[in-house]
Amino acid sequence: MGRFATTVDLYEQFRPPYPPTFFREVAQRLALAKQHALIDLGTGPGLLALGFADYVGRIVAVDPEPKMLAVARQTVERAGREVTLIESRAEDLPESIGRFDLVTIGRALHWLDESTLGPLFERLLAPGGVVAICASSSVRDGRNVWLEEYTAARRHWSDKELWSESRSGQRVHRELSSLLQGTAFHATEEIRVDSVKQTSVADLAQRMLTFSSSSPAALGAKIEPMLRDVEARLMPMSRDGVLTEFVVSTAEIVRRQ
Repeated sequence: MGRFATTVDLYEQFRPPYPPTFFREVAQRLALAKQHALIDLGTGPGLLALGFADYVGRIVAVDPEPKMLAVARQTVERAGREVTLIESRAEDLPESIGRFDLVTIGRALHWLDESTLGPLFERLLAPGGVVAICASSSVRDGRNVWLEEYTAARRHWSDKELWSESRSGQRVHRELSSLLQGTAFHATEEIRVDSVKQTSVADLAQRMLTFSSSSPAALGAKIEPMLRDVEARLMPMSRDGVLTEFVVSTAEIVRRQ
């Protein structure tokens, strides 16, 4: 069982979403069209694969966690889309998978073997193709007045070793340029879309369970105390149990040098 197996039923519902305007903006900036093919690595519940479905033709979604793929399959069927789902690590994909005009990677970059990124991109990208490293998260510029307390709660309830891993994941996104040093690829631009939504305190507490460091598997019997603690911390900052959440969605575009 993978480390995200116990987060499957929660991930799509409680993580900060990519808004429709994000997919539209990226598609316009990259001039995506139906003749283009996309592969989404570490697809999880298929958020990126489906988000770009209106703008590309062939779509392949890859994830090593079978339970995540099962959720992605259900989502794809509900949406009435054609997506090829493959259970695999990105590094283990065969040559026969073909080449793609757009390779997307969401909240999975830090799980990939850094030493394989150059050869992996070289193998998957069609001539003129690009990689989009995508993320969507609560902004950290002070607008989310509850975020500092929420992060403190995450640190308090997280498994210490897994918390350290999650921090390293954020660093990987921040240090993408250095990560690509020595490869034939470099980051050329960032596409950023800001959005705002109303999020309940209860949903933010449940979001804790979507992180590997505070997943149901990591917390065990501490789930209910954690939920009560998070709600108690955030409720005074809310209006009738609801908080305003400012979200930033980004796509760092990587091209061949």
